[in-house]
Amino acid sequence: MISSCHPVRTGATEPAPKVMTMRSEPIHEAYSFVCLRCGHAWEGAYDIRHVRDAAGCLRAAYYVRGGLRVPSPLTENSCRVCGGRRMRILRPGRVDSARADAPR
Repeated sequence: MISSCHPVRTGATEPAPKVMTMRSEPIHEAYSFVCLRCGHAWEGAYDIRHVRDAAGCLRAAYYVRGGLRVPSPLTENSCRVCGGRRMRILRPGRVDSARADAPR
């Protein structure tokens, strides 16, 4: 697999390739998820920070409330009810609005 990462080099005789400067403050993102196995639905809100890994490559790091770092919910998510790994990702608020519209 070819990596598109441009690691930061120190002490190089030629200038390092230009890397876009990322904002230091977190980006707030929210998603709705629906498990395609059991139908369970939930919402998730995340703070995303762009950080450099050990090789100097920029990576997205996801955090939940309280500052706990978690895997990307878009690639490593699973249903808390049945453990299913196939899910639909929707724009934020879809689960809450569906619950509000449901007959009581």
